[in-house]
Amino acid sequence: MTSSDPVPGTHDFDVLSSRTVYSGAIVALRLDQVVMPGGKVAEREVVEHHAAVAVAALDDDDNLVLINQYRHPVGRRLLELPAGLLDEHGEDPLETAKRELAEETGLAAREWSVLVDVALSPGFTDEALRVYLATGLYETDRPDPELEEADLQILRMPLADAVRAALTGEITNATAVAGVTALMTARSTGAQLRPADAPWPGMSTAFLARKEREASQ
Repeated sequence: MTSSDPVPGTHDFDVLSSRTVYSGAIVALRLDQVVMPGGKVAEREVVEHHAAVAVAALDDDDNLVLINQYRHPVGRRLLELPAGLLDEHGEDPLETAKRELAEETGLAAREWSVLVDVALSPGFTDEALRVYLATGLYETDRPDPELEEADLQILRMPLADAVRAALTGEITNATAVAGVTALMTARSTGAQLRPADAPWPGMSTAFLARKEREASQ
């Protein structure tokens, strides 16, 4: 390294231009021209996506509430945590999590905390995920399911078994793997979880803002 070389970790990756290739119902694809260290300009493909929330709902018997749901892009059913998108302007992430838990499982919870925040695949998408821990479960009204959710199965699995399922490849959904392993880690280390209303600086908002602009045109 010479005296003129940039110090690693200090470069500003300025965007010279950005072009939208596609804007759909749940994703948009844009091409950014980004200044690299040394001045070279490189093109980066970015998939914009709504932020998402998921719920690790744990009952009084230490069972984790899971859903088994068909996912068309992979062509099979996956074991997952109840989850949903932040696709409404101004909606609070915690309220979205409560709604999704009720809609997908017919459950509500008395206690909520933030379990883990995840950047799901930052090499190409801005999609951010927050997983909540919900305890003190009780039954509540569940709307009539539609589309894939009409085929959704609800099951309960001991937390220890869910961890083993993640490690053996039975649970492969990234959200579920993150939530299950974070919950077991927090329990085994005694880590204090954040309050349910903790700030979420990494929440992705670009796609929601895009759809609002498109709707106003």
